[in-house]
Amino acid sequence: MKNIWKLVSVMAATFTVVACTDLDEELKGDFTSTFPTTQFGSNNVNKPTPNDGLGGAFSRVLNGTANHGSWFSVQEVSTDEAVITQKGGDWFDGGIWLRMHRHQFDPQVGGINGAWGDSYGGITQCNALLASTDPQVSTPAAKAQLRFLRAYFYWRLLDVFGRVKITTQPLVDVAQSPRIDVYNFVRTELLAAIPDLPSGKQEYGRANRYAAYALLSRLYLNAKVYKGLANHDPADLDLAIAAADEVINSGLYSLDTEYKDVFDPDNVEALEHIFVAPFDENTGGGMNFAQMTLHYPSQLTYDLRDQPWNGYSTLEEFYNSYDANDKRKVQNFIVGPQYDLNGTPILDLAFDPDDPDGAPINYTPAINQLAPSGSRQAGARLGKFNFKIGQIPDQDNDFPLLRLGEVLLNKAEAQFRKDGSGLTEINQLRTRAGVSALGTLTEGVILAERGRELFQEGLRRTDLIRFGVWGNAWWEKAAHADAHKILMPIPIEQINATAGTPFPLSQNPGY
Repeated sequence: MKNIWKLVSVMAATFTVVACTDLDEELKGDFTSTFPTTQFGSNNVNKPTPNDGLGGAFSRVLNGTANHGSWFSVQEVSTDEAVITQKGGDWFDGGIWLRMHRHQFDPQVGGINGAWGDSYGGITQCNALLASTDPQVSTPAAKAQLRFLRAYFYWRLLDVFGRVKITTQPLVDVAQSPRIDVYNFVRTELLAAIPDLPSGKQEYGRANRYAAYALLSRLYLNAKVYKGLANHDPADLDLAIAAADEVINSGLYSLDTEYKDVFDPDNVEALEHIFVAPFDENTGGGMNFAQMTLHYPSQLTYDLRDQPWNGYSTLEEFYNSYDANDKRKVQNFIVGPQYDLNGTPILDLAFDPDDPDGAPINYTPAINQLAPSGSRQAGARLGKFNFKIGQIPDQDNDFPLLRLGEVLLNKAEAQFRKDGSGLTEINQLRTRAGVSALGTLTEGVILAERGRELFQEGLRRTDLIRFGVWGNAWWEKAAHADAHKILMPIPIEQINATAGTPFPLSQNPGY
């Protein structure tokens, strides 16, 4: 795991800042510090989830969604928007995150076993409750909720691994299914659940029929990939638009006035939340972004209870893809000189000798290298889900698994692919972000806009594959034409666990 450097106490002493003679090593770019934006106090804004007997299943969405070593890591570190650099001996971890970023995938690459296990953990809980005779979880509405949730977990497996086992009964093993069968299972389960799902606003931490429609809009938009087609089927695009319209026209959701309101620590029941992972520092732990992204001394910036790990940052090109006045840029990233709560610069007394900033922490968008000596303070940090003062490792921010902003983008893209339209929905989001409306669309423009809006929400890998740019080169990752890499390898741990059983797992082609 991480070789955590202990935070050195800053004492009244002099220290020497080592200058760097090659200033090209760290290209600063044109940026100013974005901290502090809004400081959140330590109060916990919480709402209990229903006491409906479904908590054992729905709480499983907290696993792997906003923490390290599972679905989030797979969906982000493999893309052009997030990276974990090797900082000497820190974060090498056997090279699993370097291979993930470089698309050197193998059955032990970082995060895949966690993504597999967390998804099947949720499916197992759903299957157990669906088989239960407890009257509380045996109603048509309860079963519909569980079928939706199971379909959501199978969507994750469909998207990441493709060929998986569709298990619907507790303790009943089955053969591995082709990807097209998994796609059809997710689709039919969602459609079957809709009539019995609530038609009004969802209860906190639960799903209604519009969560199913929102997921269907995502599913149909990616149907070309999931079905292995050469082109988008116009019928699938029509279905994606129709599913999105069900959500948009329901009257239950609207865009929050400010983008930040969707993600802040007090974002309980934000206006555009359709289905969330209801993280809470007391009742729903597992969101660890402050630990995952901040430098060790940034503990002083937010008075964090525990020291951060100094892992995740974003790529310079992705950071620079935002207009300077885009409100999403301020919300999504932490850059520039960092201070403690008294306004004093925070220091890394084990700083890199070649870093021209010396000891004061300065998050620069440019990163010198992926490995082996990535700068300890380089890279804009992941700040979309704001941190509270006095934050414990488990954050309070709810994570939107489905939200109106994505549904609008899904509809816009499907419309564009069908007839070239889609500007209205995209410009709604740009207006909220404080940037000028677009006059024309291209595939590249839509992908960039999805990236700016949906950063850090676990959808970038899916988007890059759908747009056909998954094999393109980006920072510290060479171009490739390996079609099999649109699927991750089946984790070696899972293959070994099923060896010798009647239905052993087989590896995805190409690995």
